Amino acid sequence: MKHKLACADFAFPLLPHDQVLDLIAMLGFEAVDIGLFEQRSHLWPSRAFVSPAKSGKQLSRQLADRRLRCADIFLQMDPSFIPYAINHPEPARRRRARDWFLKTLEYAAAAGAKHVTTLPGVYFDTEKPADSWKRCCDELTWRVEQATQQHIVFSVEAHVGSIVPKPKEALRLVRSVPGLTLTLDYTHFTRSGLPDSAVEPLIAHASHFHARGACKGRLQASFKQNTIDYARVLRAMQKARYSGYVGVEYVWIDWEHCNEVDNLSETIQLRDFLRVNQPTP
Repeated sequence: MKHKLACADFAFPLLPHDQVLDLIAMLGFEAVDIGLFEQRSHLWPSRAFVSPAKSGKQLSRQLADRRLRCADIFLQMDPSFIPYAINHPEPARRRRARDWFLKTLEYAAAAGAKHVTTLPGVYFDTEKPADSWKRCCDELTWRVEQATQQHIVFSVEAHVGSIVPKPKEALRLVRSVPGLTLTLDYTHFTRSGLPDSAVEPLIAHASHFHARGACKGRLQASFKQNTIDYARVLRAMQKARYSGYVGVEYVWIDWEHCNEVDNLSETIQLRDFLRVNQPTP
């Protein structure tokens, strides 16, 4: 099965958003991963959520004009993933996170997106780890229910610093929350020195995928430095009958050395590799 390729709009933050969409279309991608990141992407949730349906329809028109689809809407409520973590101990912060999640679903539906991603939460030093974990599962269960009602697939991205920084913990989470899926990104595990084989079991639970170069100690690396065997990843996807998008997701932010590669060149190189190495039926 041929994999569908998407490109993250937040890979090119120095361009106006219209030009980013033009560039992604010109590069021949089928779809776009939309970053709805407060204070650090083209589209901020605080602005879009003044009228979620209207904003979503506007995005839908922009994509249609370029014959692009929306592969995923990725909500992040703050430049730091802690203040509005979905399992924050403060009820007021959790209520706001829920409110913004509902608005994200409304925005996604209007934009024609069938997939929404958020971050999974963190452990809080002020309480027992078991309490942070239980609250995380409760909040994710609620989100799965809300997304299902809107016919939207919901996932979380296991990431560096999250409540699930290792593959086995991510697997435990999806097994603890019925209906939860993963936006799988090997790079967060590769950075820690884990081999591809340790991450591979998660493909069966993935509904979206982020691809970029990485190596031990580097969350984002050039294609030349990359140690992830993406040919193997594609074969494993075929074996698992993965049917979601493969999103090329280079970022350009001053975090984890993620502003030290040429995103345009790296996007093109990885795009070409993914095209050439599509597994045969």
